[in-house]
Amino acid sequence: MTSAKSPSVLMFGWEFPPFNSGGLGVACEGLSKALASSGVDLTFVLPFKIPVSAPWCKFVFANESTDVLIESQIKGLFSGYNSHSINVQNCKIQDNGLPEAISGDLIERVRAYALKAGAIAKKNKHSVIHAHDWLTYPAGIEAKKATGKPLVVHIHATEFDRSGDNVNKDIFNIELRGFNEADAIVAVSEHTKRKVVSKYGIAPEKVKVVHNGIEFKNNFSLVERNLNNLKKYGNAIVLFVGRITMQKGPDYFVAMAEKVLAHAPKTFFVVSGSGDMEGEMIRMVANRGLSSKFIFCGFLRGEELNQVYKAADIFVMPSVSEPFGLVPLEAMISEVPVLVSKESGVSEVISAALKSHFWDTDDMADKVISVLRHKKLGNHLSVSGREEVKTIHWKKAAESLISLYNSLDNAFSMFLFPSPPAFESAKVQSL
Repeated sequence: MTSAKSPSVLMFGWEFPPFNSGGLGVACEGLSKALASSGVDLTFVLPFKIPVSAPWCKFVFANESTDVLIESQIKGLFSGYNSHSINVQNCKIQDNGLPEAISGDLIERVRAYALKAGAIAKKNKHSVIHAHDWLTYPAGIEAKKATGKPLVVHIHATEFDRSGDNVNKDIFNIELRGFNEADAIVAVSEHTKRKVVSKYGIAPEKVKVVHNGIEFKNNFSLVERNLNNLKKYGNAIVLFVGRITMQKGPDYFVAMAEKVLAHAPKTFFVVSGSGDMEGEMIRMVANRGLSSKFIFCGFLRGEELNQVYKAADIFVMPSVSEPFGLVPLEAMISEVPVLVSKESGVSEVISAALKSHFWDTDDMADKVISVLRHKKLGNHLSVSGREEVKTIHWKKAAESLISLYNSLDNAFSMFLFPSPPAFESAKVQSL
């Protein structure tokens, strides 16, 4: 670390377990806990008031004056990758005539969050501001304007990861502004850093790579295997866990499954997740005549997901563009062999795993079949993966971030950093 002083961090997030739609909330939980255990005084800000708590940090809610949301409302609101309008009953109107952050489309809610950020920053002591993903960048920028403290923006996924070439210009502009206004940028992988440099024109020296981690919990031996009815007759289980969106490659998973079944017909494919491609994925399975071999579980968490991990013979993540990917680490903790796409950030940090290009469904199928047929290979990946994942923890990420926080804090104290360029000068050329 560059200083013995412990930084105080005002962290803006969009979701936090158990009210999360995916890996963003999981990463925020793991990172915040590791930072706090390393001495960071952490205040975590969320856009909506929800029944969430963590003993290691203080929570602040941007709509503190409203009633706490109920679970049915939360499920719709904390969906960071859906831009459709979500209406909530009894929506309140602020004094300035704007709807509360719990109404309207996603962009509107992001802007409403930002309107509250300056006042929140002034009320909560901090030396650094840290904003997670585009949903919170405007809030982070407003907090910086209000207090003059350095801003770190954290990239868990870019709009190019989520949408391919069909980029939403509003989201792209928010990301670009966040990158330009930030004093430092944190990317979850070298894969993501390269994308930020090439697609957004950001100087590479401004981007620091901090890989995600995983919290190792040694309690999976207690999980009952509810899928034993399938396996006791010699069936194998290949598992997909994640949002069912273009980014995660569900279409490549189905294509791979068809090829696996041609050689290993006693295989079932379990899909845990939901998303905008769920219906399309089900239709693909039906059109290929594979419906009897697929089990769609919906979005699982906690013990239900643990049971699925324990029953699986191999986990496959065929992501088209995955900035990091925490789910393979969860599978490895459960001693499940994993196959990940080479287009994922997590492939940079794990060696006890099989890897394929997402588009090479023949190679994926060959590797899945090898694990199903050769128990020694599966056992080797299980044992080696569980040992390796013990070394991939959030403490490493926290140490890297604390070093960054202190360097920014020290530099600002000595007026070493000029003001970042105004967003108005950053125009979208390629869209």
